[in-house]
Amino acid sequence: MRKIKKKHKAISAPIGDLVTYRALPTNSVNYIDPFLFLNHHGPQVYKPGNQGLPFGPHPHRGFETLTFILDGDIMHQDTGGGKDVIAAGGVQWMTAGRGLIHAEVSSEKFKQEGGPMEILQLWFNLPAKYKMTEPKYIGLQKESIPAVNEDEGKVKVNVVSGNWRETQGPIPSLSDIHMASIEMQPGGSFTTSVEAARNIFFYVVRGSVKVNGETVEKLHLVEFINEGEQVEVEALEDSYILFGHALPFNEPVVAHGPFVMNTEEEIRQAFRDYQAGKMGSWES
Repeated sequence: MRKIKKKHKAISAPIGDLVTYRALPTNSVNYIDPFLFLNHHGPQVYKPGNQGLPFGPHPHRGFETLTFILDGDIMHQDTGGGKDVIAAGGVQWMTAGRGLIHAEVSSEKFKQEGGPMEILQLWFNLPAKYKMTEPKYIGLQKESIPAVNEDEGKVKVNVVSGNWRETQGPIPSLSDIHMASIEMQPGGSFTTSVEAARNIFFYVVRGSVKVNGETVEKLHLVEFINEGEQVEVEALEDSYILFGHALPFNEPVVAHGPFVMNTEEEIRQAFRDYQAGKMGSWES
């Protein structure tokens, strides 16, 4: 079995009136290579006539984002031409690469009507060889994400990238990152194996689970040691987890705001390029 190194509790980091918990980075864990950042927005209920999500136009370079929409919706737009609205159960995967400007806001319908909202955004690093790759955006609604049922339907694995058993995720990853969201009913369980060299990403969004014999409550990130391969998970109540794994890049990580590069000079260049309009110009 994979040994658990530590369980890290997400910290409260509200953004205005948006309830937010940050699981990466915190004082107890900086990142789990190549998983850099996780913001957990909500759960909360928006009243009718709300302003929606506050993430207006901003630039990115050097990494990728994966956004899970559990409740509510996100209207995405970017300078690479991507534009759509993804509803509950869907995901958005954006490769910032050499740079682009994007916005993530609520749809007009959600702002008018309100309702429950819960969204998670995970950042993956890009290896140096892909830092300046062409930007790309993929948005998928719930029905486009294959689901694998385990334990007589008590466990539902939504496969986003990589594979689960024999099921291939619909989003190709430049860096062989495997990601899924997993819904579990009380008493439901699954067992999977991850090569010891690969780093595991495991975050409990809702509920409470037992992982390799240890109880993990909601809003906790599990950090594993790179020894052993087997991961056994049992739900103690209705639970929802994010689960993934990838080989670490073992490269320098220099992050400043919206840019993640390998050197300080590359960060300075990113700011210069953004200011020079090389990441596109925003048109609402």
